[in-house]
Amino acid sequence: MNSELTDPRTGRLRGTAPVSREPEVAAAVAAARTALGAWSALTPKDRARRLDRLAMLIEDSAAEYAVRERAGTGKPDAETAGEIEQVADLFRFFATAARTRTAPAAGRLVTGHESWVRWEPMGVVGVIVPWNYPLMMAAWRCAPALAAGNTVVVKPAETTPDTLELLAEHAARTLGEGVLQSLPGDRRTGRRLVESPVDMVAFTGSGQAGLDVAARAGTRRISLELGGNAPAVVLPDAPADTYASLAEAATYNAGQSCAAPARVITLTENYEETVARLTEAMGARLAGRDFGPLNNVDQVARYDSLVASSSAKRQLAADLAVPPGEEHGHWRAALLLADLPHDDPTVTEEVFGPLLTVQHADTVEAALSLANGVPQALAASVWTTDLGTGLDLAARLDAGEAWLNCHLVQTAELPHGGRGSSGHGTDLSTLALQEYQRPKTVTVRLTPGPCES
Repeated sequence: MNSELTDPRTGRLRGTAPVSREPEVAAAVAAARTALGAWSALTPKDRARRLDRLAMLIEDSAAEYAVRERAGTGKPDAETAGEIEQVADLFRFFATAARTRTAPAAGRLVTGHESWVRWEPMGVVGVIVPWNYPLMMAAWRCAPALAAGNTVVVKPAETTPDTLELLAEHAARTLGEGVLQSLPGDRRTGRRLVESPVDMVAFTGSGQAGLDVAARAGTRRISLELGGNAPAVVLPDAPADTYASLAEAATYNAGQSCAAPARVITLTENYEETVARLTEAMGARLAGRDFGPLNNVDQVARYDSLVASSSAKRQLAADLAVPPGEEHGHWRAALLLADLPHDDPTVTEEVFGPLLTVQHADTVEAALSLANGVPQALAASVWTTDLGTGLDLAARLDAGEAWLNCHLVQTAELPHGGRGSSGHGTDLSTLALQEYQRPKTVTVRLTPGPCES
């Protein structure tokens, strides 16, 4: 069974991909189970060497990865190049991080006994990733899982199987057969993977799908990243580059980023200035030149429905710069919505498109309340030249990641994770290794027993 693949830049059919069903899921999980013993038995140094070879192969094949990533997502060349570079860096980072971790307390903690803690892999990890960052989100999940000694079966989104197919081929050459496998398919494939005998599930996707994953996973460990709706609090003394920076971050990957700024919140005194300057900044970001299309017809329909349902009195759209021959792609212009109620659907829901809403409040406290007033709590930013005020607000924002005078600045060394309906768990940083390991306490009696001499 195959599914049709569409080019998001043109809307035209570009090929097909297999849809895995129960036999393929069972075979992949069984192969991962078979590979687990040898892979987990490697020393961290030996795993690191293999992961480093995979990183080198990714870098050497960057052009091929870029072609495949662009085919599935329509991303501009600059975006794909940067993300592929990050993917190689992630595998290298976690290869080293697994060798440098510190353990919890160890020693003679009980009289006559020596104790220590072993960190052991979870086992076989089922990973499900979305279509907005097909390769990078897989690396966020797979790199720490593999470095921790697990084997992985990863299911890409139905519309973007291309780069993970190549990654699995390269992993087989550098890590070994069965250590990292790609399982293309649809939602039914993902459900079967969750229900299969994997030891853990790592899922990145929508909140509704995350709840389904949690129900199917039962008592097994799950790591969930379920989207965001990031506020950007812009105070009257915001830096001059605030508006261009927000526009660039809001339209990167056509706004299809869980951590992208979505809701700009100002004070009443700087509301009109912010609307005017953001209108100019968003107007300078052209779909087709500066950022790519939406990914698929379902996302287009959802985005258009949310925009149509908005009560915003001002809808300020930029122009398009669609290349010839791509007029029927999933292109949407950068859009600013202003003069809208606080319960507008484009405010309360994750829009996932090149759109910013602008709200205002009379006081900083009221602005903070608006920022924290939605269920999602993944990322946020504050824009002010008053460092004390900025740091205070960053600390009080309900988000797993907060930026001051910047947005979407991330690196492998810093953790990323959500709160509330944005899920739980940690991507990136050495903390992510704990997602994919479990501690075992070992205690040895040192003194002879009463019958021993």
